[in-house]
Amino acid sequence: MTRSVIDPITRIEGHLRVEMEVTNGKVSDAWVSGGCFRGMEMVVENRTPEDAAQIVQRICGVCPVSHAHSSAIAAEKAYGIKISNNARIIRNLLEGAQFLHSHILWFYNLAALDYVNPLNALKADAADAYDLAQAAGTSTNSDFVALKERLSNFADNGQLSIFSGNWFDAEDGTGYKLPPELDLICTAHYLEALQMQAKASQVSAIIGGKMPHVMTLIPGGTAFVPTDQKLDDLKYLVDEIYDWVEATMIPDTLAIAPYYIDALNWGKGCGRYVAWGVFENESMELKDRYLPMGVIDDKLNLSDVKEELITEYMGHSWYKGEETYTSPYFVTEPEFTSYDVNDRYTWVKCPAYDGKPYEAGGLSRVLAAYKRNVPFIVEQVDGLLEALGAPGQIGVAQSTLGRTAVRQIETLYIAGLMKDWVAELCEAVKSGDSEYFREPATITGSGTGFWEAPRGALYHSEEVKDGKIAGYQIIIPTTWNLAPKNANGESGPMEQALIGNPVGDIEKPINALRTVHSFDPCTACAVHITEPATGKSFETVTSPWGVK
Repeated sequence: MTRSVIDPITRIEGHLRVEMEVTNGKVSDAWVSGGCFRGMEMVVENRTPEDAAQIVQRICGVCPVSHAHSSAIAAEKAYGIKISNNARIIRNLLEGAQFLHSHILWFYNLAALDYVNPLNALKADAADAYDLAQAAGTSTNSDFVALKERLSNFADNGQLSIFSGNWFDAEDGTGYKLPPELDLICTAHYLEALQMQAKASQVSAIIGGKMPHVMTLIPGGTAFVPTDQKLDDLKYLVDEIYDWVEATMIPDTLAIAPYYIDALNWGKGCGRYVAWGVFENESMELKDRYLPMGVIDDKLNLSDVKEELITEYMGHSWYKGEETYTSPYFVTEPEFTSYDVNDRYTWVKCPAYDGKPYEAGGLSRVLAAYKRNVPFIVEQVDGLLEALGAPGQIGVAQSTLGRTAVRQIETLYIAGLMKDWVAELCEAVKSGDSEYFREPATITGSGTGFWEAPRGALYHSEEVKDGKIAGYQIIIPTTWNLAPKNANGESGPMEQALIGNPVGDIEKPINALRTVHSFDPCTACAVHITEPATGKSFETVTSPWGVK
């Protein structure tokens, strides 16, 4: 029995430590620790909901639109507002652009280096790489000869630039399995992805005024008013992004998957999923969203969300007490003790649904859409399962490789929807529809914003009295996934997903890293603190690692 620790996890947002107990070459227990403390909910107390929609974006620079969106939805419910159709379309475009940015960035620039070895691409024959790319049906936009020369210059200088600090030599060099030509193709697409995710953010900036932290998404609708020039710019960018996504992401996934097909056998996790839904249809109902709401149990049965079943427990987190609180308002006070896997070991609290851990994220959304028979998702998932040699076996998606692969289906779906929404907005403008914002009917009330960030289920809840916030609560996706052990000793979703992972190299457990990255963790916004307006204040300067 051996302990293996990855600290810090790189190629994520925020600070994360994973400690694993390894027995007979497999992970037998795991502890996931979020190493950052924040207090965002307290910042918005006694401010207006309009302020909150701007402030809560600062939780994260990767998914600020989702936080603004969820906050605005909560405010609109408190205010009694149903937004206009133009606002609905514009918000979908703004959110969709952020999703495309995040998905492209995650797959190529964060997760891919667990599978792709740019150093091995130095052995590639560029002509063979072109042939392989054509056979795989993936993009050949890049000059493979020039890229190989560029990589060679990196290596000759002893510097790997953006490819440094990875575990390409894991398991005595056998941890990476792609042929050199496929490594060259995927490295080219890694570099193309840097440009394409920037173009997605450009869409966000056109609509939102800037990116990150957009300015136009406000309770009541949107402050963005489209012009001919802006619509033309949006159409050009959205078409370009769609063409690239279609040409690369699923073909690359299917090209890489056969070399790591064993990753279908581990990384399942808790086998339960929450998705609050994202991208509004005209009905504005959660289960009618383009990616619909769904709660999926361990038998893959689908049900609608019940807010009263959401709870948070902090007995293994650095907060006072061992209580379990029920939605919508959770009362907690920070109290760092020590890093102790037998007691408290993380700043992340432990959310649960109906008393059990649930996974959030792309896999959850795709499963909910599949269960609700969204045609594009059903067709693409069935095609993926057949390509993976498991036709009709949706359960194989519950794995490290499955979790990684299905998010590319979602990316292509959203890219296609973006084209539809641009066309829809153009038609609305042509028809003379000029309503983008609606005033509140009241300034006292309460509301909850069930929404999705790229990494999964996002929940903002607020109570408003005379136009000022009296209480606020946030549960973000990674809080669900990084949850520590609950009061019954049951591990959180990522901890469970790590258990059973094969470990061939204690010092560089590459399979565990693949599983962690399949969740796309974002710990910057996973740890929060909220307290009713009691007048108390606090300051904490101690990190989990004892740094002052």
